[in-house]
Amino acid sequence: MLAAYATGADADDPLSKLEIGDLEVPAPPRGFVRLAVSAVSLNHHDLWTLRGVGAPPSRYPRVLGCDVVGTVDAFGPDTAEPEALGTEVVAHAVITCGHCDACLGPDETLCRHFAMLTEGPYDGSLAQYCLVPARNIMPVPKGITAVEAACLPTAYLTAYRMLFSKARLRPGATVLIQGAGGGLSTAAESLALATGLRVFVSSRSEQKRQAAAARGVHHVIAAGREAASEVLSLTGGEGVDAVIESVGEPTWATSLRVLRRGGAIVVAGATAGADPPADLRRVFWRQLQVLGSTMGTRSEFRALLATVEASGLHPLIDSVFPLAQAGAAFAKLESGLATGKLVITVA
Repeated sequence: MLAAYATGADADDPLSKLEIGDLEVPAPPRGFVRLAVSAVSLNHHDLWTLRGVGAPPSRYPRVLGCDVVGTVDAFGPDTAEPEALGTEVVAHAVITCGHCDACLGPDETLCRHFAMLTEGPYDGSLAQYCLVPARNIMPVPKGITAVEAACLPTAYLTAYRMLFSKARLRPGATVLIQGAGGGLSTAAESLALATGLRVFVSSRSEQKRQAAAARGVHHVIAAGREAASEVLSLTGGEGVDAVIESVGEPTWATSLRVLRRGGAIVVAGATAGADPPADLRRVFWRQLQVLGSTMGTRSEFRALLATVEASGLHPLIDSVFPLAQAGAAFAKLESGLATGKLVITVA
């Protein structure tokens, strides 16, 4: 089968370790299903794999890709069959042990053996066939394409959990999304608009701010020294209910300053720096919440799929590439110039 995979790791030149070539078709073990892949969306997690984060040298070659839509092709031995052969499904990308206290409780993302496709012993989805746990497959929401559904398992699930499980936002609430244009930020923006939130987005780029305004965002803010003052002015001095933070050091001070008393910063990344000044006096005096968030549970993924179907949401897609041109897709991902998701289709 044709696959895009890492041959090793290079922190300085990750794309030098990307190869597109033939690998053996995998056989599904017990508890797993094999999918004939239709579409895969890229995430920065794939670049981390190429840089060597979370992948020991003994585990190369390693097929890349966390998100996948495909048709059910085969089941492992003695595996429950949640969907019939030939059914088009989207797969939850999180793999857990299934029997620890966390897995038996409300939040399996706290499993000590938490992994995603491409991590630990698991190959990814960027191939003509891939393996996922049978319990992780779910029908594609009605009204969207396979290419659109492939965007949901990582970026949109992460955004859903940040907005609704962590920050507990409800229609009419206010949210600032730091860093307009990326996969996670546009996912949060789309979900927030679709569910009746009042949405602020920030960016240093005038072009990205204009694009966000054209997509229907209520307020676009120039990131920088005056950003907090502008948000406070637009909210009558009260501040927003929550901030979706994945940038880090350059935006952290603004994120703290724009929150209402008791508001929440939900953090799911630090792409521009992981060690900003904490400003603990502001945190305790205004009783702010700083909440970490990683991916989401299967129940949250089902809720996301239902929200997409009910709202008519269509994920924002920058570009679509065939598998043979995966190198070009990864180069665009690394450049940071994409607005929305990058998707690879697989024949």
